[in-house]
Amino acid sequence: MKQGLHKIFAITMAFLLLASTVSWTVGKHYCMGRLMDVSLFEHAEDCGMAMDEVPEYATADTLESCCNDELVVIEGQEDLKMSSDRLTIDQQLFVSSFVFAYINRYEGLDENIVPFKDYSPPPLIRDVQILDQTFLI
Repeated sequence: MKQGLHKIFAITMAFLLLASTVSWTVGKHYCMGRLMDVSLFEHAEDCGMAMDEVPEYATADTLESCCNDELVVIEGQEDLKMSSDRLTIDQQLFVSSFVFAYINRYEGLDENIVPFKDYSPPPLIRDVQILDQTFLI
């Protein structure tokens, strides 16, 4: 069970790394204000209504197409390796205190200290188990 969860987590992290480093390009083609085509990684196909030929009587003011293209580019992450020479003072303090606490956590004591070894137990006046008739079976 633990190995299966570990493998699933590793595969999920690998896909997350892949998705964050790939640059995404989404091309959209609009015709008369309506979305006609969407494409990943390339330009979207046009609807065929684009003005290929310019009429002779057209001026720059009257020359408008009913279609327009939109291209959205999402850049991927380029710098994946963080070098240790760029640690700030706060990060260095955190790392050093974490290492110190981790090492001292598993370090054993020189002798086994029992804090109550010098004290005697309280005097037994009555045997409570016999008086209350409670016995451990």
